[in-house]
Amino acid sequence: MRSFSADLVLSVTLLLVLLATRACAQPQQGQVPCFFIFGDSLVDNGNNNRLVTLSRANYRPYGIDFPQGVTGRFTNGRTYVDALAQLFGFRNYIPPYARTRGPALLRGVNYASGAAGIRDETGNNLGGHTSMNQQVANFGMTVEQMRRYFRGDNNALTSYLSKCIFYSGMGSNDYLNNYFMSDFYSTSRDFTSNAFAAVLLQDYTRQLTQLYALGARKVIVTAIGQIGCIPYQLARYNGTNSRCNEKINNVISLFNSGLLKLVQNFNNGQLPGAKFVYLDSYKSSNDLSLNGTSFGFEVIDKGCCGVGRNNGQITCLPLQQICQDRSKYLYWDAFHPTEVANILLAKETYNSQTYTYPMSIQQLTML
Repeated sequence: MRSFSADLVLSVTLLLVLLATRACAQPQQGQVPCFFIFGDSLVDNGNNNRLVTLSRANYRPYGIDFPQGVTGRFTNGRTYVDALAQLFGFRNYIPPYARTRGPALLRGVNYASGAAGIRDETGNNLGGHTSMNQQVANFGMTVEQMRRYFRGDNNALTSYLSKCIFYSGMGSNDYLNNYFMSDFYSTSRDFTSNAFAAVLLQDYTRQLTQLYALGARKVIVTAIGQIGCIPYQLARYNGTNSRCNEKINNVISLFNSGLLKLVQNFNNGQLPGAKFVYLDSYKSSNDLSLNGTSFGFEVIDKGCCGVGRNNGQITCLPLQQICQDRSKYLYWDAFHPTEVANILLAKETYNSQTYTYPMSIQQLTML
């Protein structure tokens, strides 16, 4: 039986943590106490740093424009979710799961892992990573740890989590580092493009439903961007009819259209009480390319840091010479946007419905 003093200490700890999380959210229209992030290298902020993998970014010049320097983010500065967290009002960036325990969990955690995918084998060609299945399992362990700060009151914990924002951006690597890598994987021989999209969506439905069962109610899910147009693919593409590899873009569009239907099903009663927002990263990445000059971009087909054709044949190497003005580049390396592109996308999707369905992210926070 616990002593009165132990209960008092626990209550005071919880109060202080709750006050801290409230203080982290500035008094905007939409205010959330916590932000949980699932995904791949587009939003990884250091979870891969200690893994044996080629998918790491904990060296210069990665992070050259980030206030904390090299952290493991796969860009020169802030990621999309970093910029989004600032729009939510958080004063500090959401920390990586690999380094977060205790009361800090209540503010939110980033579980994302470079090279990760919906399927467990995705990314094995690069080494260690944390797949979506394991990220969901890690969130389950986080919920168990959080329960102690609510003194075992499941209703209070459920109520708290229902106010949080959840972000999930998965699928890119299931194509880049799986389906379109036939020398290493057999999936393109085992599945037609339609069948592979269906299998991915079946697995993703289960994973997102597990998040719902663990308490997620306000969820952003992202479409796959135009990966047929990234420097990595442009360096390998010799087509003449289009700047981009439209075969790849057409295949991932099958997944994206299915993901939109999945969001509609979730919102139409399949997951009662939940509200999912579909983030159309395919459309936003296309618009950034087509209208690059209006956003200040001068280079939309090359990485700021990289080797070979389009700076996309080999990604950014340690201590490599980089472009002079990162703000003029849409892509930082062979795969990832620059900080400027990430910030632009965050602002466009926060309070506008240009790229979100059925509501803006700001409207989601206000529910």
